[in-house]
Amino acid sequence: MKAVAVAAFKEHPVVMDLPKPAVRPGTVLVKVIAAGINPFDWKMTDGIMNDGKIPHQFPLIMGVDGAGIVEEVGAGVTRFKTGDQIYGQFIHMPIGEGSYAEYAIVPETASVTQTPASISAIAAAAVPTAGMTAQQLLETLALPAGATLLVNGATGGVGSFVTQLAAAQQLQVIATVGDEAAAARMKGLGAAYTINYQQAPLLQQVQDLFPQGIDGLIDLVSDAAGFNSYVALVKPGGAAATTVFVADEAVLAAKNIRGGNFETKGSAASLEQLSQAIDKGSLKVPVENEIRLEEAPEAIAHSREGKGRGKTVIVIN
Repeated sequence: MKAVAVAAFKEHPVVMDLPKPAVRPGTVLVKVIAAGINPFDWKMTDGIMNDGKIPHQFPLIMGVDGAGIVEEVGAGVTRFKTGDQIYGQFIHMPIGEGSYAEYAIVPETASVTQTPASISAIAAAAVPTAGMTAQQLLETLALPAGATLLVNGATGGVGSFVTQLAAAQQLQVIATVGDEAAAARMKGLGAAYTINYQQAPLLQQVQDLFPQGIDGLIDLVSDAAGFNSYVALVKPGGAAATTVFVADEAVLAAKNIRGGNFETKGSAASLEQLSQAIDKGSLKVPVENEIRLEEAPEAIAHSREGKGRGKTVIVIN
């Protein structure tokens, strides 16, 4: 089978011809239809998971998010049967049996569930990590209806889901954008305000709009200095979170601001909540780019450089 993999940590990913995996007890063999690209995917090939001490194997096939059809079930599997369409986070131990491949092994205990009936496998592959991250960020901030929430990095996959879910909770979302097309898209997803960071410093623009401060901050892109500067916009008693792990949580506590560094905890239950919202029509899946497996190394390079726009999905089968 074809797969995007690395031969060692920190090496450039390439398309390889690798053996089709054999199903094991407690797992299912999935014919992968599509895989979603996330920054965590290349961070994993850099050895982010405990500096490579977590069990792994080479060639290390990349990819966490995937969607496909169950081709075979292993002994003891009860949640799924052959022919089921499933999606979710395929990541498991050993690291290296990822979703950027024509076939993948997935434990039935992984964060996977039935694909939403109303969307394609390609759209479903864009949901798991970004959707659960957005969902759990908002649960962590726990802002009341009517609160103002600045989403920095709003136009990416996580930001697009955050904006929709927050708007559904009657939060006033302030979405950062880089151009008018992005502003129109974010308004369509429920943003109450958009701020073009190309026109003037973001901090200044938010202060001008909300001189009394804002209630919440979700920062998906800033370094430590940037995050700390935007935290100054948040009122005491408010909440701020970063997915880049640059928060000084002692500083937040001193300012009576909840939140801090945020890490997603995947689960089938969280996915099923997202599936319900998708099938009800209250959550749109933002797929900006569909690429082939052969194009994945270039897309990963763009993600590393911060040049990726929107949610990119690899269409495999």
